[in-house]
Amino acid sequence: MLDIIYILEMIGIVAFAISGMIVARSKNMDPVGVFTIGFITALGGGTLRDMILDNHPVYWIKHQEQPILILAMAIVFSYWRRAERIRESGIVFPDAIGLGVFSILGAQLALDLGHSWFIASLLGVMTGTFGGALRDTLCNEVPYIFRKDQIYASISFAGCWLYFVCQWLLDNETLPLTIGLLFITIVRVLAVRFDIRLQRDPHGH
Repeated sequence: MLDIIYILEMIGIVAFAISGMIVARSKNMDPVGVFTIGFITALGGGTLRDMILDNHPVYWIKHQEQPILILAMAIVFSYWRRAERIRESGIVFPDAIGLGVFSILGAQLALDLGHSWFIASLLGVMTGTFGGALRDTLCNEVPYIFRKDQIYASISFAGCWLYFVCQWLLDNETLPLTIGLLFITIVRVLAVRFDIRLQRDPHGH
């Protein structure tokens, strides 16, 4: 189970880092800016979670290969010409993957430390959304989590609860994990694709 969690964590880090670097390149940032935004997007949520849970040292300090990987990705993104052609809208899929992976892994860590489903779901949402919120704020964008035209945190919250229920019902460790993160990833992508919102503009915009 630990190997699966580590693999998922690396997938989430790569996905979120890509989303951050796409935005950074679209803002014409230099390599340092690309690395910084990629790093904050990928590791910001987990860092906040570990600080709240007093889980020290934070996970990326214990696993230095994670920031090293982000640095290597930032170098490639900064000097690979095709990266310039990726539009900012291209962050939707990698961002959705990162949201799914880190929401579920954040919630699971909280459960492992003995917290209730409700507290674990909140920490899952924080882990899944905080890095993206920092990315958008630093890039002078309104974070997805605060935008009326986006369903973001609520998908994370629902996915965490689906994960808990599946864990409770199924005598299996990996299946609930897969169901939870796929639910969050797929619903997030569909919400963007079909413009699904929690609240519609009364003026029809």
